[in-house]
Amino acid sequence: MSNVCEFKSPSLSFGSTSVSVEPLEKDPQKVPFVAWYVGEKLFYRSDACHCFEELEFFAKRTAGYKLSESGLGLLSPEHLASVFLMWPHRRFNVRLSDAAKPEVPMMDGSAIPFFCEMRKFCGAPEELVFFDAPVHAEWDLGSDTAVYGHVRITPAETFEVEYVLDRNTARDGYDLKSAASVSIYSPENLYQIFMARTFIHQVELERAQAAGLLAGVDESCGLLLAAGDCAAQNSACSPKFRIANEPAMHKILDLIGDLSFICPALPRVRIEITNGGHVSHRQIMEKIIPYVHAGIFTQV
Repeated sequence: MSNVCEFKSPSLSFGSTSVSVEPLEKDPQKVPFVAWYVGEKLFYRSDACHCFEELEFFAKRTAGYKLSESGLGLLSPEHLASVFLMWPHRRFNVRLSDAAKPEVPMMDGSAIPFFCEMRKFCGAPEELVFFDAPVHAEWDLGSDTAVYGHVRITPAETFEVEYVLDRNTARDGYDLKSAASVSIYSPENLYQIFMARTFIHQVELERAQAAGLLAGVDESCGLLLAAGDCAAQNSACSPKFRIANEPAMHKILDLIGDLSFICPALPRVRIEITNGGHVSHRQIMEKIIPYVHAGIFTQV
């Protein structure tokens, strides 16, 4: 039996994309890593995380990266990247075989399909790896004339997030209120977060498709919200939701995936964020990256 996990589904832009994950044998003489390949080209390795700064970041309803020297791109790594937190002592090769479709498949819009398949090959999750990041930072999201959100980072004993979504018709074209808080100590704490699916409101979907975006997505790719699903009284426990406060929980998954793309470890910080997204996650990453470089893998 092959030890390669194969995943295939629509992505944001394409009706069908695929990615394979090869779990390698544990080797105490080698530093753990996640190596991302696009086509035949090594795109990024987490054990050389200083190379992360060489990747050009962009946001396109997902996290995206470009490798300037080759022109290769990689989109939507965040849901898959979060799963490697479960096995920080392992080594993995991740391959997107088609450089013309450099997007990780959406699957059901969550991290659960990736986790469940990889667990068959990797066994029980391991103890999570954390690193100190004594960051004190705070800033508004938006502009001086139109502030729509806020970020605050402080040191903590583990990785903690409080995420608030507060969308309104005047600014966003629809209403949605969702909030969730998590404190991550063990793999069990991550499992529920992995279940949260990406979401989009019907108003947003129509707007994006009119602009030629989201050509690949269908009803299997996540959670489609309508006006009745977003009423304030139903925002925590809509019948459509897989878990309570699923929209805010998915934003936490996105944040975890964006951070763990650098390496499969979490900073000991508390992050409070209102109306964030991949751009603000990137700003958070920039505050934390210097502490990743301080020798995270000496712990493993």
